[in-house]
Amino acid sequence: MTALLDQPASAADEAPPRPAPPRSWSWLWALPPLLIVVISAVYPLIRVCLESAKADDTQPGSTWGGVLESAAFRDALWRTVAIAATSTAGCLILGTFIAIVLAFVPFPGSTLVGRMIDTVLSLPSFLITLAFTFLYGTAGAVNAVLTSITGSETPLLNFLYTPAGVIAAEITFFTPFVVRPLLASFSLLPRAQLDVAASLGASPLRVLRSVVMPEAWPALMAGGSLVLLLTLNEFGIVLFTGAKGVITLPVLIYTRGIVTFDLPGAAVIATVQVALSLALYTLYRVIFARVMTGRGKGGADVVVEQAK
Repeated sequence: MTALLDQPASAADEAPPRPAPPRSWSWLWALPPLLIVVISAVYPLIRVCLESAKADDTQPGSTWGGVLESAAFRDALWRTVAIAATSTAGCLILGTFIAIVLAFVPFPGSTLVGRMIDTVLSLPSFLITLAFTFLYGTAGAVNAVLTSITGSETPLLNFLYTPAGVIAAEITFFTPFVVRPLLASFSLLPRAQLDVAASLGASPLRVLRSVVMPEAWPALMAGGSLVLLLTLNEFGIVLFTGAKGVITLPVLIYTRGIVTFDLPGAAVIATVQVALSLALYTLYRVIFARVMTGRGKGGADVVVEQAK
């Protein structure tokens, strides 16, 4: 018996080998969208970078050195960042106020106002500037009323062709990009959290600060980052405003590439614009990940603990 047990198992008694898994061809579905992205985005960026590396005969040094050292580029860069940051701050303040009113302060016509906000999202940006021209331009309706009342021969409002006019137009156009994510976030907020906080004697402002806004931070960050990127690359509003002293990076790219035919110089500025946008997007992703990771208890839990 021991001799029989010590004998090796026959080939027939061995377990059959597992069949190889079938080869999957599902990765082929990723090729068409990847090809579209490469053709429509990656290839133009590569061409822009290659164009910016070309030598410029009009500058004593390289194209990069000549562009980056110019006062026009530095002024345009600073003005672009300042206008984008100011417009984003204005959109966040105004958009948060409008979203809170529409979500928690019902009034007749609130549904119509929400639909109008959705309509603004579908309009091109230059229409807002055109409307501002008819309203606040030197020959606009507001100046016509003011001059008829005061009897002044010169327009009293002349801010449209300044950075303030560009910022006002951008706030008007891009505020819905903050309102819509906030309204979606407020609609997902459990009503029980608001009821618990109110039943514990919390004031409306405290409920707003401790319950509503902590839950809306992701939506607020998403809307603000989107507005910042859009205002940083906005071209139509600045161009249609006609503000001669407001030269941003997109306008400078248009001027050097289309007006003066300085393609290498325009490519350098475009490369800087792309790098700035990518850096801001990366910064947003890092901050957003840390905020989502660090989110602990909900706002209602904090109110309950403080009430105890």
